[in-house]
Amino acid sequence: MAIAILSHPDCARHRVAAHHPETPDRLAAIEDQLIASGLDIALHHCDAPLVTREQLERVHEIDYIDWIESRVPRDDAMVCLDEGDTVLTRYSLAAAQRAAGAVVRAVDLIMTGAAHAAFCCVRPPGHHAERARAMGFCIFNNIAVGAAHALVEYGLQRVAIVDFDVHHGNGTEQIFRNDPRVLFCSSFQHPFYPFTGHESDSRNLVDLPLPAGARGADFREGIRAHWLPALEYFAPELILVSAGFDGHREDDMSGTSLVESDYAWVMRELVDLAARHAKGRIISTLEGGYALSALGRSVVAHLNALLD
Repeated sequence: MAIAILSHPDCARHRVAAHHPETPDRLAAIEDQLIASGLDIALHHCDAPLVTREQLERVHEIDYIDWIESRVPRDDAMVCLDEGDTVLTRYSLAAAQRAAGAVVRAVDLIMTGAAHAAFCCVRPPGHHAERARAMGFCIFNNIAVGAAHALVEYGLQRVAIVDFDVHHGNGTEQIFRNDPRVLFCSSFQHPFYPFTGHESDSRNLVDLPLPAGARGADFREGIRAHWLPALEYFAPELILVSAGFDGHREDDMSGTSLVESDYAWVMRELVDLAARHAKGRIISTLEGGYALSALGRSVVAHLNALLD
């Protein structure tokens, strides 16, 4: 069966301030590397739909969604939603709705057998967005919206979310804390923004804080020791991946030193686990990654692991 890649032109229309790292060039860099590698022709391209209000309300408070919608400017103004990193322009709401809608659509494709794996090549990212708070470039929590869709619409009882961004997925953790249907495994540099995740207090959270300077061997050792046993025991029916590539050694957003082979390795481990427990069902969505060449190469490695 096909591997689906979901995106939409609206995701590139969300433009932020000059020199902001979360730029539309990220998607262009990925597309260029997919074409150069020849991988593009092996993927089934799908348009990301707009997420529905009902789908958002499963993970975000109604007042928060109303607030976001009310803040969208009608002109070329730029509205800050937090301390300045997370902004809205006239096109940002549609981009955020497509980013969340992509994961919902990916779940539908996987659960109906139209695809056996999917990658959501979207922006803005989502894993920092809490139930009622935008932060860290994130407006809606894309991966959480997709997980909730799988739980509600397909009756799944065990969904694993794996997050290997260099920044802790605090929003995803907040949304699913103490929900026994969701196992959240995350790796991140610590101490580092958003300075959360290093003191888990729920049985469904498996955090892997890494110090600045951590290399691939540290990343892999931690995953073998902490994530993989927990995932085996949980036996997920679906695996969702928050794929952040900003831990790459070329990315100046972090102090860790991962490379493409590390991202390929973790994805192969997850693919194998999905084959054993989840009928091969696995979906990833783009989170961080701001060094454009490294981002494109890392996504190619990530998707090659899915194809393998």
